[in-house]
Amino acid sequence: MNNFKKISLTALAGSLVATSVAFAGEMTATGSAEMKMTNNSQSAAGKTVGMGNSVTFAGSGETDGGLNVAASFELDQGAGDGTGPFDSHSVSVGNDTLGTLKVHGHGGSNAASALDGTAAGDFWDNTLGISSSNTPQSAASGNGLVVYSLPSVVDGLALAASYASAGENHAGSTAYGGTYTGFEGLSLSFGKGENSATQNVDIDQTIMKASYAYGPITVAYSNNDYDHTTTNNDQEVKSFSLAYTLTDAISLSYGEETIEKTGKSSDIEVEGMTASYTSGGMTLGLTSIEATNVDHSNTAANNDNEFWKVSLSFAF
Repeated sequence: MNNFKKISLTALAGSLVATSVAFAGEMTATGSAEMKMTNNSQSAAGKTVGMGNSVTFAGSGETDGGLNVAASFELDQGAGDGTGPFDSHSVSVGNDTLGTLKVHGHGGSNAASALDGTAAGDFWDNTLGISSSNTPQSAASGNGLVVYSLPSVVDGLALAASYASAGENHAGSTAYGGTYTGFEGLSLSFGKGENSATQNVDIDQTIMKASYAYGPITVAYSNNDYDHTTTNNDQEVKSFSLAYTLTDAISLSYGEETIEKTGKSSDIEVEGMTASYTSGGMTLGLTSIEATNVDHSNTAANNDNEFWKVSLSFAF
């Protein structure tokens, strides 16, 4: 009887060791922190001192079958609905042969909206007084999103497709997108997505982006077209930028964004300049932005805004 117990315990210990080896992986923690001073001409707060912080925990490993499994979870104070500290999190599985399937529990971008950042770098997203109904709109993303990144079929070509969970219409929303970087210095992107969550409402988003780097100079252009069943909700966001890298540490850029909306008397115009100095994991940044017609009207009071920011950020 005692020998039987010894054999059983030995077998159990062996299986536990085998299991730990099969699913062995690694955990990493990366983060960022920022000290900043901002000023908004339309804010009664005036110059404001603040900070930002984010820590991402990620784990990854490889199964016996050759599949790469990874999970990521972000801690970000005040993120999401403002009740934080939990923010974006996801899990993925795949390899170079099969492609990668990723499920976003929170904070995901569909295959099209993952490309819809403006060429200028989303200057509009800096508390300029633009209402949420007038900021750039996109197809269905967010929680409960599945993104499949295809394996490489052509050198320099990355393709992806996504599915967003059903909404009140009990219909899921799909999107696809691709980026080609097969020619030195050139990047071309195209994406198309939909939002079928609301009954009797059809929403389509089409994104086109291009950039070309020649030596220290990079020129970029983007167009984000948002087509809604309700005509007055149609929107088009155009943007271009010019960036110059003085050295490996110092860079300058200038960009413009135009937000057009059907039925509005004027376009929202945003322009800005940035400068940065990077040394190791530290970056000193300067940003200056001007916005006009922030409510699509050139006659309303307090319709223009100026914003600047000085920041010192760290990556670790």
